[in-house]
Amino acid sequence: MSADPLHRAGAPQRSTTSPPPGGSRASAVEVRRSARRRRTVSAYREGDRTVVLIPARMSEAEEQRWVRVMLDKLAAQESKRVLGDAELTERAQRLSDQYFDGRARPASVRWVTNQNTRWGSCTPAEGSIRLSHRLQGMPEYVVDYVLLHELAHLLVPGHGPGFWQLLEAYPRTERARGYLEGVVAAERLPHVPAARGE
Repeated sequence: MSADPLHRAGAPQRSTTSPPPGGSRASAVEVRRSARRRRTVSAYREGDRTVVLIPARMSEAEEQRWVRVMLDKLAAQESKRVLGDAELTERAQRLSDQYFDGRARPASVRWVTNQNTRWGSCTPAEGSIRLSHRLQGMPEYVVDYVLLHELAHLLVPGHGPGFWQLLEAYPRTERARGYLEGVVAAERLPHVPAARGE
C-alpha cells in the first residue's frame, strides 16, 4: 500500500500512465482517479512524470482535455521562473539535438528588452539568437517554438517551404503560433475601463 495520502481506504482509484502529449517536458503522465474527488482537478510533477488527479466520474474525453489543460498550467507556472542566458543557450542546444539532429548550433542565445514588435530574431552570420523579454512567463512550448523558429533560420534563411518543413518536426508549432497570435490580438483590443460599481 502506498504512503500517498490520496490512496486511503474507501477511496478506490484507477490510475493510468501514458506518454506525454507532444512537447511536454515530463516523460509520462499518470492520471489518478478518485471517487472522493468531486469537481476539482490538480496536477504536480513527481520526478520525471506528471501526476494529474481527477474525479472518478470523468469521461475519457474530459480526462484528455483536463490533462492538456493541467500540463499547460504547470508549464506556464514553470516558465515564470526566468531562465538565464546560459540556460536559454542549453535549451536551444537540446531543441536543436531533438528536432534538427544538432545541425543548428547558435554561438549565443540571450534575452533582450528592445524587441517589442517581434518575438525573436537571428543573425545567421554571427550565429546569434535573441528572444524578446515579452516571452518570459509564457508556456514553455511557446518559448520552445520561438527558439526553434530562430534555430531554423541558422539552417534556412527566409520563410520559404524548406523553413516551414523544418518546423513541422515540432508537434506544437501550430498551437504555439495560435497562442502568440492570440497575444498579439489581445494587445490590439481597445482598452475599455470598467464601469463604476463593478
